[in-house]
Amino acid sequence: MIANMTIEYFYNITIVNLLQIYDRWSMKDKIVVGIDAGSSAIKLSLYDGETMESFLSPAGWNPKEQAAGLLQETLAARGINCAAYIVGTGYGRLNLPFVTKAMTEITCHARGAVYLMPEARTVIDIGGQDAKAIRVDAQGKVQDFVMNDKCAAGTGRFLQVMANALGLDVAEIGSIEVGVGSQVCTINSMCTVFAESEVIGLVNRGVSREAIIAALYVSIANRVAAMAAGIQPAPPVAFTGGVAKNQALKCQLEIRLGLPVITVEQAVFAGSIGAALYAWDALNK
Repeated sequence: MIANMTIEYFYNITIVNLLQIYDRWSMKDKIVVGIDAGSSAIKLSLYDGETMESFLSPAGWNPKEQAAGLLQETLAARGINCAAYIVGTGYGRLNLPFVTKAMTEITCHARGAVYLMPEARTVIDIGGQDAKAIRVDAQGKVQDFVMNDKCAAGTGRFLQVMANALGLDVAEIGSIEVGVGSQVCTINSMCTVFAESEVIGLVNRGVSREAIIAALYVSIANRVAAMAAGIQPAPPVAFTGGVAKNQALKCQLEIRLGLPVITVEQAVFAGSIGAALYAWDALNK
């Protein structure tokens, strides 16, 4: 009797151990991918349940090929033939035939921002073609959102056009130090075309680049804050997107929102990180 019970006991324990070993083995080296196909850059995040790695490449003239190339390159560097699950998001998500699933950028940016900054309750994302304000819960679920994707005002594209008018590129604009109180002129138009004409006029009048750039930041902050008011933003605010490292713009957003704004680490990868997390969830259902 005792011998039989002992055999049965060890049999059950062995089966449980084998199942646990199989479960670990079956997930070993499983990699999921999140791809944020933006208008100006492709962001890609690899996730294995523990470690998140992110990579960036210019979108170029063919974002689909650029995204496929970046995916192949990053997987090959790790000796992996294919990803277990791929979620695509962003401006060009529907043009990625190799993804397992496409998800909206609002959903992915919210999840990614909270992964990067768990205390965030509002996300402000300024991308190349749009600006987003998202209210989120502790799990990164979207509570409310508003998005400007019909007009370039308040986006990275707006900054790019204004930089060209000043004879600079976007990176140079971000590197020019602008004090909060350095604005001595205003840019009144919310239309990119008319705002560009205003900037050219200010240059011709001899107004300094620093003053014009300060006015641009105020213009963008006013636009984004007015948009964000529609979701009743709650603190703290996570600032993500390609221009999130611009401290002068961040300061103007804080003034206009009346809330603390924090630029998150890896701000440009919020969308791809969120997509990778959703890919992992889908794989482990």
